[in-house]
This record gives sequence, structure tokens and C-alpha cells, in this order.
Amino acid sequence: MKKIIFIDVDGTLVDYSGNLPDSAVEAIRKTRRKGNMVYLCTGRSKAEIYQKIWDIGFDGLIGGNGTYIEYEGKMIYHQVISKEECTKIIDWLLAKDLPFYLESNNGLFASKDFDIRADKAIKAYSAYKGKDSSKVTVRKAFPHMIYDGEIYRDDVNKISFVLSSYDDYLNAKEKFKDLEVNTWGGKEQKALFGDIGVCGMTKEKALLKVLEYHHLTREDAIAIGDATIDIGMLKECAIGIAMNSGSDDVKKIADYVCKDVDDDGLYDALEHYNLI
Repeated sequence: MKKIIFIDVDGTLVDYSGNLPDSAVEAIRKTRRKGNMVYLCTGRSKAEIYQKIWDIGFDGLIGGNGTYIEYEGKMIYHQVISKEECTKIIDWLLAKDLPFYLESNNGLFASKDFDIRADKAIKAYSAYKGKDSSKVTVRKAFPHMIYDGEIYRDDVNKISFVLSSYDDYLNAKEKFKDLEVNTWGGKEQKALFGDIGVCGMTKEKALLKVLEYHHLTREDAIAIGDATIDIGMLKECAIGIAMNSGSDDVKKIADYVCKDVDDDGLYDALEHYNLI
């Protein structure tokens, strides 16, 4: 029986400096040649899936933490924050003086001076992931970010913002009860960023939509990830694989913990289950 494999991007396919191991490219191409399907399943919106990643070859994409799904380049699901909701969120963030960026399939749109005001958080995020943060900048982390675009939009999958404290997340969760409010870049009180997206949409729910679309079941599915937000998708699949460089909570629930992302981890994961 051929399998469908869902692969997270940051910390799984690429490291947190954006480096793509040759072995990961080889592993994905080998498993697809065997007839297995491979989907990206990521918090990134489509605009952040850069050409070097598409060039590997994938069957489909789950983006924006589940708000967007495509198969063979054709959109099969997309749900965005309404322009009214987007306006309320932006006005609230501006009033709180919190730097932010909008994640859209049409691009990443930053608030004023985001490249300067988010510098400390981006460096801390890189250090949190065990990387040398001395040369990390916002513009290197987000090379195609747009700094002078329209921010009141109707095509936004989610909005990420810098936390000045954990209370910013708690206040956002209280303020926007009809939306999905999460944190990233650290566990609980150590989180560096918050994000606000479409209510009820998660990677695992989108994954189930993909299985239904292809008339497959969870027994056909394998998920590979590294972060807390990946736990749900690992649990929904027959096999859940965590990167050794991932967080302790995702490794705890995984069926297998493979090598680090930059130590041929993805190749190790697929080889372990005879998928290449």
C-alpha cells in the first residue's frame, strides 16, 4: 500500500536558518518515485514556499497552519480572515504598539519598521533553535517580505506579532475569541511571537481533509514534524515522526525520533520505515 507523507517545513525539511540538506531533497524524490505522495504541511503561507523548495517536487501543500490546501497546483481549500476581522486585529496591534506581519498567499506584509522592531525577537528565536544568532536579521529571515504594502487586506491567512510579554497573547486570546490565537518561538511564557488565524483550522484538520480528498485513511498517513503545533498531525497519522532537534513534547508522543534536521534527519525518517 502506497503512503501519503505530510512534512513540516521549518525545523523538519529545512533548519531554522533556512538551509535545505541535499539528503532531504534526495529522500523526497526517492519516496515519490516509489509511488508515495508527499505534502508540505506548514505554518508558512504559500508566498513563503520559495522556489528552491518547490523544485524538490511535491504533490501538494497544506499552508497557513491548515487554512490553505492545494494538490498538483490546484487549490482545493482556502479560508481567510475577513477584511473586517483583519482591520480589527491590525487596529488592536497598532494600539498595543506590537510589531506584526500579515501572512497571505500573495506575500508577507509587514508593519512599519518591522525589520528593526522585530530584530531582537528574531535573534532570540534563532538562539532558541540552537543556531548562531549573531548574523540573523529580519530581512535575512524573511527575504521577500513587503514593507510598504497595504495592510488592511482581504487575503490574509493569519497574522503574526511580536510579544512584549506573555500577557499580549492572553489579551489577544480574550479579545479575539472567534479566531484561532496561538504562540510560537518558545513554549508558553517563553514564547516570542503570537499569531491570529481562522478559527478552528489546524494542520491536523487540513490533513484529514486531504485524506478525504484522496479517499485515504489515517492508516495510509505518515507525519513528520518538530514543534508543539505538529503534535496534532502526528497523532492523526498511523505513524508520527519527530525530529531529534524538535521540542520535547513532540518527541514524547512520536512513534519514532529521527536524527536532527541538519544530520540527514528526514532521510533517516523515511529510510527507517522503508519509504525510500
